Amino acid sequence: MGIIIAILIFSLIVTVHEFGHFICAKLSGINVLEFSVGMGPKLLQKQYHGTKYSLRAIPMGGYCAMEDEDASSDNPHGFRNAKLWKRMIVLVAGPLMNFVLGFILIVGMVLSMKTIPTTTVKGFFGSKGEDGTITYYSQSHETGLEHEDRIISVDGTSIFSYLDLSYIFATTKTHTHDVVVERDGKRVELPEVVFNDKRDGDMVDFALYHKDKSALNVTKASGGIFLSMGHVVTLSFKQIVTGKVDKAEVSGPVGVVSTISEATEKSEDKADAFLQLFYISALISVNVGIFNLLPIPGLDGGRLLFCFIELIRRKPVKPEHEGYVHLAGFALLLSIMVFATYNDIVNLINR
Repeated sequence: MGIIIAILIFSLIVTVHEFGHFICAKLSGINVLEFSVGMGPKLLQKQYHGTKYSLRAIPMGGYCAMEDEDASSDNPHGFRNAKLWKRMIVLVAGPLMNFVLGFILIVGMVLSMKTIPTTTVKGFFGSKGEDGTITYYSQSHETGLEHEDRIISVDGTSIFSYLDLSYIFATTKTHTHDVVVERDGKRVELPEVVFNDKRDGDMVDFALYHKDKSALNVTKASGGIFLSMGHVVTLSFKQIVTGKVDKAEVSGPVGVVSTISEATEKSEDKADAFLQLFYISALISVNVGIFNLLPIPGLDGGRLLFCFIELIRRKPVKPEHEGYVHLAGFALLLSIMVFATYNDIVNLINR
């Protein structure tokens, strides 16, 4: 059951992306030849107002094929003959729809929580003696952090939600951190803060305030978590490019489906399953949106780059020249996908 849910979620994320291109192309007067859900052999197909709507056998992708997308012609309704600003909107619309879907999923995730965690310090680990005095075990308290501090940044990384803190604690190996907090309405810098419990170096030694799920709190928390996810995805891409991530950790569609499936099957109860499902699906959707905006040939961002070049030059790059660049980019992406899928299969076998 987990595998089926995972495939449906992955298919939804891709379909929503392609629907963004589709709806903006239609609104811009650009002919859409085919809008397909899934890849491979056709199961169903219907033509309506000049567009073929297809359902295909492999639910691991989809596409929106626009007229004259890769070559110029005299057709006034072809993609390349549309005004530059319309083409740019069509290209941005796919990633934008992934961000919209990601935010909706984050709202579902927040609603699945019992309470909403903030970034404000509620207390520290410690014990209360018979005389009422408190002995703290928290090094963060000893090194400058105080009750009611709202954490703004850690080591120069902005903190939008508790997810940013979780990511930093999970990925950094340093013991001391430069922290900026808001204290009594003022910005305070705290150098060399240690977040570990004296008794157990692996435990974070402070607790955060939680809020009730009012409409305002859910909206604000969802916005913060959305920014955090974008932040985490960007930092992850940076780590991959700089070689800080092991090649064996690079994952493709098989790994994504496997991760979603595991999250749903290993959850303690239905509420936890929904929380995990919303979280992972939102993170993947935001990931897809950001990845497609990167200026890599073959991606939406690569096509946008050529639009900006056209804007500066005041004339388009020759379609055949742009096509060669996108073909090379597509070949690179395909090789990365094959490598990532190989990693996924090896990881599944070794479990």
